[in-house]
Amino acid sequence: MHNTLKQVFGYPQFRPGQEVAVSAVLAGRSAAAIFPTGSGKSLCYQLPALLLPHLTLVVSPLLALMQDQLAFLQRHGIAAGSIDSAQSREDASDVMARAKSGELKILMISVERLKNERFRNFLQQVPISLLVVDEAHCISEWGHNFRPDYLKLPDYQRQFNIPQALLLTATATPKVIADMEAKFAIAAEDVVTTGFYRPNLNLLVEPVRGQDKRRRLVEWMSERPGQPSIVYVTLQKTAEHIAEHLTRNRIQAEAYHAGLPHEQREAIQKRFMSGQSNCIVATIAFGMGIDKSDIRNVVHFDLPKSIENYSQEIGRAGRDGQPSDCLVLANRDSLNVLENFVYGDTPELDGIRRVLDELQATAPEGQWEFLLGPLADQSNIRQLPLKTLLVQLELRRIIAPRYAYYAEYRFKYLQEPEVLLARFEGERRDFVAAIIQTSTRARTWATVNFDALYQQHQAERNRVVKALDYFQEKGWVELESKQMTEVYSLLQTDFDSQALSAELHACFTQHERTEVARIHAMLELFATDHCLGYRLAAYFGDENAPRQCGHCSVCHGQVVRLPAPPELPALVDKNFEALCGDFIHKHEQYTGSVPSAERVTRFLCGISVPLFTKLKVKSISGFAALEDYPYAEVREWAAAHLPS
Repeated sequence: MHNTLKQVFGYPQFRPGQEVAVSAVLAGRSAAAIFPTGSGKSLCYQLPALLLPHLTLVVSPLLALMQDQLAFLQRHGIAAGSIDSAQSREDASDVMARAKSGELKILMISVERLKNERFRNFLQQVPISLLVVDEAHCISEWGHNFRPDYLKLPDYQRQFNIPQALLLTATATPKVIADMEAKFAIAAEDVVTTGFYRPNLNLLVEPVRGQDKRRRLVEWMSERPGQPSIVYVTLQKTAEHIAEHLTRNRIQAEAYHAGLPHEQREAIQKRFMSGQSNCIVATIAFGMGIDKSDIRNVVHFDLPKSIENYSQEIGRAGRDGQPSDCLVLANRDSLNVLENFVYGDTPELDGIRRVLDELQATAPEGQWEFLLGPLADQSNIRQLPLKTLLVQLELRRIIAPRYAYYAEYRFKYLQEPEVLLARFEGERRDFVAAIIQTSTRARTWATVNFDALYQQHQAERNRVVKALDYFQEKGWVELESKQMTEVYSLLQTDFDSQALSAELHACFTQHERTEVARIHAMLELFATDHCLGYRLAAYFGDENAPRQCGHCSVCHGQVVRLPAPPELPALVDKNFEALCGDFIHKHEQYTGSVPSAERVTRFLCGISVPLFTKLKVKSISGFAALEDYPYAEVREWAAAHLPS
């Protein structure tokens, strides 16, 4: 173990917690490593992967995380690969072939990849020693970034006979840790926590009025010329505006957000990593997995979304151990915008009812098949909360996930069909001939007809997919799959749809309250009169941090009193018809009904839902006109003006 650390990774010794976590994994036990951002969590799977007999499968939530870790592994001569949506089909096939042959030691994937039936078929054929779950707090409903698909990972571990799991995260409260232990059967003694206090980070909070923030940011950055810095903002448009403002003031800055093309984001990240660019103004899309050790400043121009997000984002500073500054330009101006992100993920009661009605309508078949996108459109529920709704139905034993498959497969011949057919004999030749004969061929592509194959030749879908994969592996065809279809078994169909809708809506509303409380807990942290470093560590259950760090703004005697947001004109003075008339008219035209108060509120607060995309509401006068007002006040005002 120590030899591998020195010879492969070039480290003279382990960092705190690493040896304990690595030893647990090499002893055959499942474990969790909960270290602050930048404390070397990744080594806890990278080193064991070289010493375990079979493949290490790493599930990671973001493409950027995979790319950075992959580059590190390849620099150290470690056989690692990833499969992601940005890859060509040839590259993905090559990675899978290397994993199957035993050449790869580490394979990195997104959790969504496990929905792909072809990929699951492939995993069934590959012995796996270790499942690694990166950003493992995503598995917990108590976590700040719950991802429903993560809940299925323990089932996948059993399905693929993976003997042990390693969970990695930087942001887990005691409640989240308990949830992770239970879901992956991890013993408490194999949860390795190193503490959350970072002695080299100066946590600074400055109360700044909204109109003064740009000026203060320019002053701050001008005092630190050329230092690698990240400025975090909430909205994509703010990232663009602030980057332009800094550049106009002779501070070269680039905007980075999810709305930019993939190639442009990649180029910006490369320039930052290489030192060509020193200041990035970003939404939280930037920074996950960034392995740049000399970031000297992290500035929150807008409030972070939660204490967990704050901890994760400041954790990108000072990974080389050198003093680094983390500044929050704090006020309450963007509070309502942050809360609106939360409200947008709460489905309307009517939307939940539509999903349950759809489910009951398919009851006679005993299983429920759907495409997530169309179901989201039909129910007017965003895809992430829709996935959460499905998980809630699973937990109530109403549905059980069976599998997901691509409804459509098509292939392009890379050699003549007759040549392909001549490669087979007997029953296998008849089977391949059936695939060719029943497929609908256009000019270039042939679409597979699974129904005809089954009716005429009793060919099971799974066998057909495996055959197509084999053809592609051999270079005889190019294969494409589309329309991911979810398949669930129906365990109950006699439930009271109205009562269950209300119960599920209450769950979402409770989650909404929890998330809003999380935002206010963050405000309380920034306004504390106790050491910021200690309060932050204590939030994550770390009681060993020093009571006074000596270098945060509170320890410097600067207790923050957040300035109140600017006073807004009273809603009672607003013209409801002028703000909402066009939207209500278009809604009635499209749906045949007047929108609910909830829907009007989302329109006025600039919160997008699937229906709004169809209505093209961003081009309708009044959209986001009241985004700076509290959601509850706008809802009350809208309800008072709508016909009862």
